[in-house]
Amino acid sequence: MGRRNKPSYRVVVADSRSPRDGKFIDIIGHYDPLTDPPTVSIDGEKALKWLGYGAQPTDKVRSLLGKLGIMDKVKPTSGQKLTAKEAK
Repeated sequence: MGRRNKPSYRVVVADSRSPRDGKFIDIIGHYDPLTDPPTVSIDGEKALKWLGYGAQPTDKVRSLLGKLGIMDKVKPTSGQKLTAKEAK
């Protein structure tokens, strides 16, 4: 989203088989990196719901969710890796 030299991003839930800019399932938030500090607006309940269903966030979305404290509320399943912080 956005325009040239002014990016803004949607945080969406999408099927991994769909194209990058293709069909998505749900919009869970927005991210604007140009403000100081960057604006992150993510619906925590929706994010937890989709993570509970087994959704795998990208590296950037995982860091955004971590900064908001949402990743701390997710209980890892057998398929997920524990970080050093979570293993303690």
